Amino acid sequence: MRQRLLTAALPHVPLDGWSPQCLSAATRDAGLSAAQARIAFPRSTADLVDFHAREGDRRMKAALATRDLGALRIRERIATAVRLRLETADGGREAARRLLALAATPGHAAWAARALYRTVDAIWYAIGDDSTNVNFYTKRALLAGVYASTLLVWLNDDSEDSAATWAFLDRRIKDVMRIQKARDQLERAVGRLPSPFHLLGAMAPRRPAG
Repeated sequence: MRQRLLTAALPHVPLDGWSPQCLSAATRDAGLSAAQARIAFPRSTADLVDFHAREGDRRMKAALATRDLGALRIRERIATAVRLRLETADGGREAARRLLALAATPGHAAWAARALYRTVDAIWYAIGDDSTNVNFYTKRALLAGVYASTLLVWLNDDSEDSAATWAFLDRRIKDVMRIQKARDQLERAVGRLPSPFHLLGAMAPRRPAG
C-alpha cells in the first residue's frame, strides 16, 4: 500500500506539495480507503515523505549493486553513488524540490537531518566502506556537505544531461579527498609524537641517589 500511495502521490506533488491534500488525492487515485491510508502512513505526510526518502536510498543501493565498484577509485564510487541517488529517486527534480522546501521548515528540520545522515550512511556502506573509528563520523559529515550542495546545484541545473552538476560534484569530491588526506597525515604525525607524560617525566628533576 505504501508503494501504491507514493506512486499515486507523485503527480500531485508539483501542485499540492507533500501535504495532506496530496495524500488524500493519492488515496483516491490508488483506490484505497482513508483507513487503509492511515494504516500505511499513521503519521500522514510525515510518514509519506520518510518513505519516499527511504525508497530513494533503496533504489540507489539497488543500482549500485549492478555496478563493478571494484574497478573504480573511491572518489569515483562516491560520485557514482551520489549521482544515482539523485537520478533514480521517484518524482525527479520537482519532488525533490518540494521535499527540500518542506525540510526547511522548523517542524521538519530534525527529520531532514536524520534523512540526510541515513542517505550518506547508505552511500558509504554501499561503496564498501566499513570503518569503525573516528573516520566513520568524519566521512559522513564530509559527504553530507557534498551531497547537500550537489542537490542544490542539481535542482537548478538546466545543462544538457546535468553536466554542470556532475562537474560540480567531481570538484567537491576532490576538495573533500584533499581534506581527508591532510587529516590522515596529521593524525599519523601526531601518533608518532612521544607521549606528553613521557616528556614530563624526562623533564622532571632527578632526586639525588642515596
